[in-house]
Amino acid sequence: MYSSAVVATSGKTTAYGSRLFVYEVEGLCQNTDNDSLDYPIRRSGSVFITVPYARMNQEMRRITRMGGRIVSIKPLDAETSLKPTSNRSSEAEVAQPPQSNPTEEKRKPMTQAKTKVPVNIYKPKNPFIGKCIENYPLVREGGSGIVQHLTFDISEGDLHYLEGQSIGIIPPGTDENGKPHKLRLYSIASTRHGDKLDDKTVSLCVRQLEYQHPETNETVYGVCSTHLCNLEVGADVAITGPVGKEMLLPEDEDANIVMLATGTGIAPFRAFLWRMFFEKHEDYKFKGKSWLIFGVPYTANILYKDQLEEIQSNYPDNFELTYAISREQKNSEGGRMYIQHRVAEQAEKLWTMLQDPKTHLYMCGLKGMESGIEEGLSPFAAKQGVEWSDFVKKLKKEHRWHVEVY
Repeated sequence: MYSSAVVATSGKTTAYGSRLFVYEVEGLCQNTDNDSLDYPIRRSGSVFITVPYARMNQEMRRITRMGGRIVSIKPLDAETSLKPTSNRSSEAEVAQPPQSNPTEEKRKPMTQAKTKVPVNIYKPKNPFIGKCIENYPLVREGGSGIVQHLTFDISEGDLHYLEGQSIGIIPPGTDENGKPHKLRLYSIASTRHGDKLDDKTVSLCVRQLEYQHPETNETVYGVCSTHLCNLEVGADVAITGPVGKEMLLPEDEDANIVMLATGTGIAPFRAFLWRMFFEKHEDYKFKGKSWLIFGVPYTANILYKDQLEEIQSNYPDNFELTYAISREQKNSEGGRMYIQHRVAEQAEKLWTMLQDPKTHLYMCGLKGMESGIEEGLSPFAAKQGVEWSDFVKKLKKEHRWHVEVY
């Protein structure tokens, strides 16, 4: 989850110097150049940065240092993209399937589009106003924290999305400086058809952020997560997006999908699994192997537990479910069981799966996960005479390594 900042400073008073431009940037990574910012950077999706004319070159260099890529530049008051864009629209084209006779094709709802990835249909300056139709708790008695499943009605707009994307939520009100709150991104927890299977909803899995202030020791609650967790059915919600192309589910029905999740990082994988096993499609019938390794503190924190175990029971040949329950299970050394320990236990099996070019590995959850997975798999890779970092580069090049951490 992150909030996308809009940064504006005053330009010179020339005809161009007084103008503002909006950079759409992808691929920003947290590093020393942006650690001082007041919001975390997420690894997928877009960030919109408002820049005065006089600072355009300087801002381009700063974005490059942060690992970002500028995908469009637009005047703040115009709709037409300026260079260096390349005729980019709100939907990015991907490989086209074989074309059938257009007279024989039936028109599909927008959310069923297979050949396009919708991006930024609704932007922060003009968000879509949806309506909350569902908000219920996911943590059972004895669990830690507050996690809610929310569903929003989007039938009055053109918001559509694919599994693995995120939407932005703009909480109401203003910050301590009197400015509107910045948006926060949340991974979508529903398939493209929505929980009601009518192409009219989108769902989220939201944990209320809560931490102790390091100086005052006061309990601090996240602005947007608290707003959402307490949102009443019937209330309006400001939505932007969708964004993200890093976590998309491959269209190949024979693909093998390895999913590593902690906490609410289960959200995109819920969408994957519901599409694979609960929904019935004429154009998508999953035949591969899927495996979810899910890290939580307590059994009561296993989100969507009943449905996950139902899939495991009904599709034992296609779905494997492994839990890492840190406060209840012990690792081989007697310490708490975290997801990296499960990965280490299953290193040979995971390694074998990853040798198959049809296997994709997905990670979603807290930022430290990625190094934990390296800790679990790199020793086994070394035994095979393979440098783990080189193997990861190979997976990335083949578009089989998908990471979204925050």
